[in-house]
Amino acid sequence: MDYNSAYERVSQLKKFYKSLLWFGIVAGIIFFDDIFENGRIGFSLFDGSVILVIWGIILTVKAVKLFLFDTEWENDIIEKEMKKDKKNIDF
Repeated sequence: MDYNSAYERVSQLKKFYKSLLWFGIVAGIIFFDDIFENGRIGFSLFDGSVILVIWGIILTVKAVKLFLFDTEWENDIIEKEMKKDKKNIDF
């Protein structure tokens, strides 16, 4: 891995962890607000539960892209495809 791709990966990781931290803070505020107001955790669009579900789905997609389908995976697949395509030339 060269410097530029490593720097890009570290910056993507930093953004992801910041988003995850903010998700946890906002989710905690919403859930504690629901508990103190109603005594229970409810699922409502106006309370922010749907927003948290959508945000959680987006974070899950980002995590899969960042940790499973990273540049190493992409390079491995490219190399495998290039090896498949090699054919001997008969003269």
